[in-house]
Amino acid sequence: MKYVIASAFLFLGFAGFSQSNVNEVLAAGVKDAEKFTDNYLAPVSEGALYSLANGWYNTAESKPLGGFEISIIGNMTSFKDSKKTFELNTADYENLKFQDGSTSKMVSTALGDLEGIGVYVEGEFMGFTTREEFDLPTGLSSEGINFIPSGFLQVGVGLVKGLEVKARFLPKVNTDEVQLGLYGIGLQQEFTKWLPADKVLPVAISAVIGYTHMDGTYDFTNTNVVDGENQRLEVDMNVWNFQAIAATKLKIINFYGGIGYVSGTSTTDVLGTYRVQSGPFQSETYVDPFAFSNKVSGMAATLGTRLKLGFFRLHADYTFAEFNNLTVGVNFGFR
Repeated sequence: MKYVIASAFLFLGFAGFSQSNVNEVLAAGVKDAEKFTDNYLAPVSEGALYSLANGWYNTAESKPLGGFEISIIGNMTSFKDSKKTFELNTADYENLKFQDGSTSKMVSTALGDLEGIGVYVEGEFMGFTTREEFDLPTGLSSEGINFIPSGFLQVGVGLVKGLEVKARFLPKVNTDEVQLGLYGIGLQQEFTKWLPADKVLPVAISAVIGYTHMDGTYDFTNTNVVDGENQRLEVDMNVWNFQAIAATKLKIINFYGGIGYVSGTSTTDVLGTYRVQSGPFQSETYVDPFAFSNKVSGMAATLGTRLKLGFFRLHADYTFAEFNNLTVGVNFGFR
């Protein structure tokens, strides 16, 4: 059942974390499987969107015409305890029941660590009553993973009048099982460049707009976790970040901060043919059984510092939002 984790983490390279029994999910019927998977996966999808939104700037100073910077950016997005669980009420499900007779219970999300929560599905199959029992999946915290990572390359080039264009990308990953790509585009406008006293001002003030797109596919047909053909998960994420930022203008060490708004969506499609092997639905075949989406929006505030040593720069910042984030970057630039 842990295969659902792959849909959240294939873009992080964690597709191998999904090796378990998909048949258990579909044993509850496609509607229950869709509802559970959506609730289970939502927090990690939300956290991933916040993670991808970060890393657009390390100063409020836009580069002059012809100036450029190449950066390697890494994000580590943490999550609150409230994101590790959700309430499963059996009244909201057609077939799923708790083995201990409870009607409502907190269960693990893909970020959580609750284990050993038994459920069952019972019904008629070929005139006989059949019952399928299994445990709900736990999440990444049970594996000692307490953050959501992301990483990419980023380039910034200065244009005119304080305008800088930025681009980010993750080189295309294409293996037998995983296909993955990431790209983004951003603009930074430094308003203090418009002022006559720009050269003597101790701070710079800018606005940044950044858009990031990530898509990926995890093909698990050859893992034999459930009978069928062309079984795959497809993930598509799009996120915008709007920030107003200010920074000091010292020669070596500087400090910067920003405040703004993050908005994004993610869509996950479970595709292929699936033939259920046990339980009351064991005669069912599902084709492209379901898809689900998540949205995020909220304020974000960032504080950071930057060290500049000639062409070489380092920066680190921390963002306070629904999912807090640590960004670290290694930069190489001219002007």
